Amino acid sequence: MNDYYAVLGVPHGATQEEIKRAYRRLARKLHPDVNPGPEAEEEFKRVSQAYDVLSDPDKRRSFDRGADPFASAGQGGFTGAGFSFSDVMDAFFGAGAAAGSRGPRSRIQRGQDALVRLDIDLSKAVFGSGEELTLDTAVGCRTCGGDGAQPGTGRQTCPVCGGTGEVQQIQRSFLGQVMTSRPCVACQGYGSMLTDPCHDCSGDGRVRTRRTLTLQVPGGVDTGTRIQLAGEGEVGPGNGPAGDIYVEIRVRPHDIFSRHGDDLHVTVELPMATAALGTVMKLSTFDGMQDVDFRPGTQPGDVVTLRGLGVTHLQRGGRGDLRVHATVSTPTHLTEEQEHLLREFAALRGEDRPDARLHPEDKGLFGKLRDAFKGEAG
Repeated sequence: MNDYYAVLGVPHGATQEEIKRAYRRLARKLHPDVNPGPEAEEEFKRVSQAYDVLSDPDKRRSFDRGADPFASAGQGGFTGAGFSFSDVMDAFFGAGAAAGSRGPRSRIQRGQDALVRLDIDLSKAVFGSGEELTLDTAVGCRTCGGDGAQPGTGRQTCPVCGGTGEVQQIQRSFLGQVMTSRPCVACQGYGSMLTDPCHDCSGDGRVRTRRTLTLQVPGGVDTGTRIQLAGEGEVGPGNGPAGDIYVEIRVRPHDIFSRHGDDLHVTVELPMATAALGTVMKLSTFDGMQDVDFRPGTQPGDVVTLRGLGVTHLQRGGRGDLRVHATVSTPTHLTEEQEHLLREFAALRGEDRPDARLHPEDKGLFGKLRDAFKGEAG
């Protein structure tokens, strides 16, 4: 006689839940629809027989005493007293997959979510703004109140499924006759049919319309930021709960300012003499005119930082900085007087015939080799 505990791979003291889990696991693996072949079919029969015995308290007690658990049935196969086709269905589709377990579908369903893209200027990303969104969405039908039936009419029970929303089929297998259930095609699983669909929504319970929403865009948003508007999406079938709207932000490039994180960057050009002498210049920013102090001897690439004039930090206080980058322009066309004065200035600084001077990082290969040899000789 087979050791049914070994067949299912459970200990002798296993609980009914452990036995059921073991059977489901093996049934999914060995069922002929999944694993065709005579060997798998025979193994599946052994597993099913073991479960038939161990799931029935009387048969299990008889088996534990060493007696034939099928003696009372007068046969050596499994009788099905403790075996149900729902166990096989549960093994593949989960609990409730057996016939007659689903029932009619609900006509009320949640509406779909929607993704909307919104382009804004950089200035609005800095401070935030209120934006109007015009949307074409589904709303509940006012004529039928979302019911789908023309006012004064109703629904009739589906004559095909009798209101269950399902039709049953009987199939033969090696297990015997098996009954399965499928959604009714006539009523689409709802169990009832409209006698006269609403003339405005055609029985859907909703119609499409255009509406306008006001969106508060917080300061600090950037390209790719998504803002959720809960319950502002389209109404579901049967006047079901509305979905959500997700607004994806795209910040347009600015002609003057660029953004890196929450800092703003801008480049200004200083004349050569101004850079040498230093100056305070007026700069138009998102916060109005601001003074920018360039020290005497400003070099190309120098940066002046204006604190707190950058982009608002999203979801926290404060703002980033505005960084002003300097470039120095060298005059290319000089008058005779300007050239004369510039030569006098160069002579005063000893720059009228300057020698080429290399920066340490610009010595080149031979200069670096020469320095290396000098170091070794020293």
